[in-house]
Amino acid sequence: MVITLIGYRGTGKSTLAAPLAQRLGWEWVDADVEIERRAGRSIQDIFATDGEPEFRRLERELQSELLKCDRLIIAAGGGVILNEATRADMKSAGPVIWLRASVDTIERRLATDPTTGQRRPNLTSDGGRAEIERLLTMREPLYRECATITLDADTASAEQLVDDVWQSLPATVRGGAS
Repeated sequence: MVITLIGYRGTGKSTLAAPLAQRLGWEWVDADVEIERRAGRSIQDIFATDGEPEFRRLERELQSELLKCDRLIIAAGGGVILNEATRADMKSAGPVIWLRASVDTIERRLATDPTTGQRRPNLTSDGGRAEIERLLTMREPLYRECATITLDADTASAEQLVDDVWQSLPATVRGGAS
């Protein structure tokens, strides 16, 4: 079984993955970091050099590989849900947890994250708040379609989110972990 964390950039997927994995005794991976590691360059560079279609191909390839693992938590990239086959594969592999946050929260978190500007490209010509609003409008139906669990990531702490996920998982997944 694989637990996939989905949501827009800045909703806390990577922040939640580590403590959740520790509680379950599973491994975890940040998909964007793994793409960068394998490519030997930043996502921003991949976009600038090869374009978004190549990045999405790399993303699909990695996600497909990771979803075949067991006892793994994936902090997926924000746009992973754009691929229909990936959405189906995630749902088949195990719970898909959508971390939902408001535009204000996302904008604030991205503005205070020193690595966002260096590693992540703007995905529209607008950038900033306009980009967040535009992409959320497009992506939210896909997140909703994919999610088996939806959590509000606006104000909850990582510890509260771990507890919320924990309570929503089947007892067979929680096993002997506490």
